[in-house]
Amino acid sequence: MALGVEALDLQVWSRASGPSRGPQCRDAMAHLDSEVTEECLREDLKFYFMNPCEKFRARQQIPWKMGLQILKIVMVTTQLVRFGLSNQLVVAFKEENTVAFKHLFLKGYSGVDEDEYSCSVYTQEDTYESIFFAISQFHRLRNLSLGTLGYGENEDNRIGLKVCKQHYKKGTMFPSNETLNIDSDIEIDCIHLDLQTLSKNPQDWKNSSFFRLAFYRLLQVEISFHLKGIDLQTIHSRELPDCYIFQNTIIFDNKAHSGKIKIYFDSDANIEECKDLNISGSIQKNTQYVLVFDAFVIVICLASLILCTRSIVLGLRLRKRFLSFFLERYKRCVCDADQWEFINRWYILVIISDLMSIIGSILKMEIKAKNLTNYDLCSILLGTSTLFVWVGVIRYLGYFQAYNVLILTMQASLPKVLRFCACAGMIYLGYTFCGWIVLGPYHDKFENLNTVAECLFSLVNGDDMYATFAHIQQKSLLVWLFSRLYLYSFISLFIYMILSLFIAIITDSYDTIKKYQQNGFPATDLQEFLKECGSKEKCQKESSAFLSCICCLRRNGSDDHLMLIN
Repeated sequence: MALGVEALDLQVWSRASGPSRGPQCRDAMAHLDSEVTEECLREDLKFYFMNPCEKFRARQQIPWKMGLQILKIVMVTTQLVRFGLSNQLVVAFKEENTVAFKHLFLKGYSGVDEDEYSCSVYTQEDTYESIFFAISQFHRLRNLSLGTLGYGENEDNRIGLKVCKQHYKKGTMFPSNETLNIDSDIEIDCIHLDLQTLSKNPQDWKNSSFFRLAFYRLLQVEISFHLKGIDLQTIHSRELPDCYIFQNTIIFDNKAHSGKIKIYFDSDANIEECKDLNISGSIQKNTQYVLVFDAFVIVICLASLILCTRSIVLGLRLRKRFLSFFLERYKRCVCDADQWEFINRWYILVIISDLMSIIGSILKMEIKAKNLTNYDLCSILLGTSTLFVWVGVIRYLGYFQAYNVLILTMQASLPKVLRFCACAGMIYLGYTFCGWIVLGPYHDKFENLNTVAECLFSLVNGDDMYATFAHIQQKSLLVWLFSRLYLYSFISLFIYMILSLFIAIITDSYDTIKKYQQNGFPATDLQEFLKECGSKEKCQKESSAFLSCICCLRRNGSDDHLMLIN
């Protein structure tokens, strides 16, 4: 009550003293006003950095954002699970059709791809038979296929097959005399075989001059055709079926001219809106329920986005007040670490998650209504947003000291870990390029930079070590010896030294945090200010309830928006 009595005494004294005491009275009132302003700022700062439970005990403020985040976790996770099950049906339908196409159109396909290609042929006769087999199977598709397939139009709006061959323009070659005369310009010839042509005598188109291949000039033969299909399995999940267009391509690759023609099969499935769907039952009603649920998720995420954005804006305003006060009172600037305390990084994560959830939910509604078919983009947005939502749960666990160790350790070790990884990454890239250029021709795992990086990362984690050593081809003794030196040095350096140092950096940060929890964290300017009181007398006599009342009474009307809710 000392602050209130002092203010009352000053007012009575100023009225009784007259004009002669005006300057002293104004100085006293200015000093009192400065102290009240400081205490109001301190109270606002303390309230801003409280957790939801402390805010509820202090001002009976219901933690709306925490409740909203818990509700959002349930809603977003449910939405993701439903969309994931639907997306699995789409992916499974595409993959199963691709496998079926390989069995239908590739002669002698065993069911397992040989490498990155599906199969291969080694004679001219097998090449001709494989080409004619694919064409014949396309013609008899309706009598062969077990799926809901039909013929589709190609780029030229024509139904049928398009066969193209690439070959060198002209040339002669006599390997026995080691002579070669060839024009390196590439020619592309194409022929279109429609269903009417294929219905005629097969010998008519098989004996065409187009299929007389000069293999020493041939680079590749490409057969392309379009098929249409309807995915009926979604009906069992009470969803509207999707209509597909399969853009299939069979490539006979002879660019190496090594006596082995690799056969590639590629099927690109595009989902399109079905033109006429007449389905009876409860599917349409179920679709409407899902759309309403997705709309509710958008509303929840939008509310969360507004509340978190509001808290960040108010935090920036409070930082501006504190910086101005600190510069005026102590004549120095606040350190960067204290300034960053006003920006809650968890809210930034929540905002990013909300934006991705809103965009993903809109895409999902459009996909559900069959207006869009971009499942991949929608799954990336919904999956990443759900990841961020669950990561945000760590924030609430951090209110408990036992769980807060993980967050503090990650924050303390992250800068050191990033600097360490930047240095170790240079060594890793060096080994990647070296392994690719030297061991690439002799080892499957070193054929390209991507597989080399994955192989080395597996070795760092102790995976597949023996197979990596054993699969080195011993055609070159020098390369075999180099591979041993290369692998032994990499494993020894990264597992025994770099990985140990990496763990030591995190362990050191963990030990530091444990000591701080036992002995107290170093106090910053912001923390020291929050611990201070206006004077010893006020620290002993003034109650927090009365101080809050004084702060509210002395606060200007223009400052009402600075009462922050974190």
